[in-house]
Amino acid sequence: MPDWTWRYEGYDPEHERVRETLCTLGNGRFATRGAAPETSAGAVHYPGTYAAGCYDRLVSTVGGRGVENEDLVNLPNWLPLRFRARGGDWFGPDVFPPLAHEQVLDLRRGRLTRRTRLRDGAGRVVAVEQRRIVHMGDPCLAALSTRLTPVGWSGELEVESALDGAVTNSGVARYRELDGRHLTGHATGAVEPDTVWLDCRTVSSGVRVALAARTRVGPGPPRASVLEPGPLAAVHRLTLAVADRRPVTVDKTVALHTSRDPAIGDPLTAALDRVAGAADFAGLLASHTTAWAHLWRRDELDVANRAGHVLRLHLFHVLQTLSPHTADLDAGVPARGLHGEAYRGHVFWDELFVLPFLNPHLPEVSRALLGYRCRRLGAACRAAAAEGRRGAMFPWQSGSDGREETQRLHLNPRSGRWLPDHSRLQRHVGSAIAYTIWRYCEATGDTGFLYGEGAETLLQIARFWADSAVWSPAHARYRIRGVMGPDEYHDAYPGADRPGLDDNAYTNVTAAWVLARALDLVGALPRRRRGELFERIALDPGEPERWEDVSRRLRVPFHQGIVSQFDGYGDLAALDWDGYRSRYGDIRRLDRILEAEGHTVNRYQASKQADVLMLGYLFPPDELAGLFARLGHPVDDADWRATVDHYLARTSHGSTLSGLVHGWVLARAHRADAWRYVHEALTGDVADVQGGTTGEGIHLGAMAGTLDLVQRCLTGLEPRPDALGLDPAPLPQLSDFSLTVRYRDHWDITLRLGTGRLGVGVSESDDSPLTVRLRDQVVTIAPGSSRTLALG
Repeated sequence: MPDWTWRYEGYDPEHERVRETLCTLGNGRFATRGAAPETSAGAVHYPGTYAAGCYDRLVSTVGGRGVENEDLVNLPNWLPLRFRARGGDWFGPDVFPPLAHEQVLDLRRGRLTRRTRLRDGAGRVVAVEQRRIVHMGDPCLAALSTRLTPVGWSGELEVESALDGAVTNSGVARYRELDGRHLTGHATGAVEPDTVWLDCRTVSSGVRVALAARTRVGPGPPRASVLEPGPLAAVHRLTLAVADRRPVTVDKTVALHTSRDPAIGDPLTAALDRVAGAADFAGLLASHTTAWAHLWRRDELDVANRAGHVLRLHLFHVLQTLSPHTADLDAGVPARGLHGEAYRGHVFWDELFVLPFLNPHLPEVSRALLGYRCRRLGAACRAAAAEGRRGAMFPWQSGSDGREETQRLHLNPRSGRWLPDHSRLQRHVGSAIAYTIWRYCEATGDTGFLYGEGAETLLQIARFWADSAVWSPAHARYRIRGVMGPDEYHDAYPGADRPGLDDNAYTNVTAAWVLARALDLVGALPRRRRGELFERIALDPGEPERWEDVSRRLRVPFHQGIVSQFDGYGDLAALDWDGYRSRYGDIRRLDRILEAEGHTVNRYQASKQADVLMLGYLFPPDELAGLFARLGHPVDDADWRATVDHYLARTSHGSTLSGLVHGWVLARAHRADAWRYVHEALTGDVADVQGGTTGEGIHLGAMAGTLDLVQRCLTGLEPRPDALGLDPAPLPQLSDFSLTVRYRDHWDITLRLGTGRLGVGVSESDDSPLTVRLRDQVVTIAPGSSRTLALG
């Protein structure tokens, strides 16, 4: 099964952190990086364990100023397991280079296997085989099975199995001036004959974290076994009799509970009870494998060639971060997964790229992730009120409670300077939330959510946009001023004394879309529910009239027939792209290069990632044309292609999302050029395209987006109230694939795309026939049957 495994041959310290990220194991509730158990945090390795939604806030002093940051907490390390010949050096890959080394990630079974041959200073060799799981069936369990075989010697082997609470958040170099000591109140203990435990809590949020580890050996009992609780760690020391080429096995089973878990009392008691009742490693592996098999059946994706191999890895990591267990949590979509500490584990706008993929597979997970936003609606309304606005202003970066977590300063590692960070002005995150609510309800028909908490959230976002729009007599248009767009390079006008830009096209067009959908929703709500909702949020009966007006007269700037990224964009200077590429090579982070030179990217027509072109990602061509027409700006295909070409030549692609969005847009507008960008999106993490960022965590939005590109962009999949819409536009490199989706009451619909044909199969059930609309053709397919449709 080569396409179901991800394999690394040889030991490569330079790339070990990337491997640790991509070999992370998780179950949606918590995840652990793929570091070797005998290694510790340092320049080469970074073991880390993170629980979804477990944050803590600390104040650090930077440049004489107090800086407050909330982080996804690195929890106590459950991995430590080291070994040595009695009285010798501890074996490890960084003491003496391994004689052989292989690491295999089994995607089908969610299992990480490491095979290595290590030697110590006396020349003794041990062959090591380790298997690791983070249990997908029981989300509070993990296990590590280690087989140790002496090669060419006999004697005694000393083994230490530990729980380490002396961990910090220190996995991102540019954050190391910030305080990362999030754990306190450590207590440790032991339960004879084979279990140690560790209990602690987070410093400010007060989340209790408890782990219990059971360590057993075989085939025979140890010569000695000592349980040693300490101040910050609990260690189980074992002495084993070993003989040449006769393996011994050390099995470590761990339970992890926090005070955020449902249906428990005390986290420590829960952890001890769970580990005591856990099966042996073979039993845990079997039930874990079964749970993964069930999950894969709900998320089948089979794409030919190397692209399919990478896509399956992407799907694996999406499912490890957002699994059915996520539906039981109060957690959002972490931009870097549960795989590292970049972006401090915060929630940005990545649900925009993730939820459209999840909707036809795990709708209960999508609804839970939207619930994370809805539960923080009060905080968003208070934030809007603090700005003198009605409605809801959601934060660009969110964590535990919905307040704005975006830092006030950020470090440019190229210049070493701390600079003001104005990215909190990306108010378009509210439109992303409204968009995901609407698309989820379109895909699932979940009117209970749409008419309930979804309606309140969407209408409050619409109120914010309507109240943010200011009438300009000079333009005879409404304007939204002082914002940032998705580009992220431009945060002010050259020489301006305040941050922010006016009439960002993406912001204004998506705001108009939100207002239009809010009007549709008001019209669709049952009369009594509409009255109750208007009373609850104190909505003036005249407000929808303003929504209608603003949704049709928001300003969209143009220059030379091109949709302008923002007002005044066309007046910015042209950048010498060839000169900068010649001088620096990689110019993805052009903003950092220019700042280090004493310049600013605000002066130039240069974008980090798609901004205007994000509109082509969100909206099919007909819908986008309708949006522009509603705003009084007819944009035909030629106009849009000219806009696409303009920004393609002026984008540095300093984000993994950039290749995805450009590939998606080009797949529909200029197919011959799409693969270059799709390929970059596919390889963004596996090849660490951004130069060192993957070692700090995966890019979850880009991974899910590549899956959705196959699922929706290349098939034209569009769930409609009356039919499942399809309009395939495959790329030559992605033209042979199959996938399974859920649409309304039909749980298993198989789509098979091949040369000139599309197969649609419906699993057997008592449901009514499936209606499929393929362009102008409408067909019905009975459950238990399939149809092959010709593509013109």
